[in-house]
Amino acid sequence: MLNDYEIERLSYLFKILGDPTRIKILSLLDKMELCVNDIADKLNISISAISHQLNNLKVAKLVKSRREGKNIYYTLDDDHVEKLFENALEHIRHG
Repeated sequence: MLNDYEIERLSYLFKILGDPTRIKILSLLDKMELCVNDIADKLNISISAISHQLNNLKVAKLVKSRREGKNIYYTLDDDHVEKLFENALEHIRHG
């Protein structure tokens, strides 16, 4: 049985993953590291909206960032996130 902390964290994770824009961002970052401007351009969404979504993903430890000059680049946080994303995609394609 899961403890209360694990239940809360899983619930929060699924809530974060329940947004189409965040899924699009994760899909892009599954392939390459990108800066906020590049993500905004590829998704045709404002930089402020992308920054907001990236912050949510960062708090959930799904993405991480690094600064290079004036730009902040984002990638998936680790291989667990990549596996989570791939397993979920495999699950929906299976059924």
